[in-house]
Amino acid sequence: QVQLVESGGGSVQPGGSLKLSCAAPGSILEKYAIGWIRQVPGKEREGVSCLSRRGARIHYAEFVQGRANISRDDALNTVYLQLTDLKPEDTAVYYCAAASGAYCSSGTLRELDFNIWGRGTQVTDSL
Repeated sequence: QVQLVESGGGSVQPGGSLKLSCAAPGSILEKYAIGWIRQVPGKEREGVSCLSRRGARIHYAEFVQGRANISRDDALNTVYLQLTDLKPEDTAVYYCAAASGAYCSSGTLRELDFNIWGRGTQVTDSL
């Protein structure tokens, strides 16, 4: 049973920006860190960014450093990922997922330590 729902994907020109949304039950957001993971067809999933339960800890993968911003709106039970200066290699399906614990780290992204996944939203380079 899918509990996290992504939206906001689409076709974006190189250099453009977009904002992905992840709607999740409050019961999940209260307990677990939330992350964004992406997968390019034919390649393994890779962690993009994660946000600890109360937003105290944030991590970004090197390939989006300076181009990404993860945030949350507890009133809307939503976690966001904003990407700017999009590159062709950013084309992927983007998933949000709840981590196994309340905090995230670079290890969480590297090991993809996430238990509850959404179905993903497609981001495509329009070039």
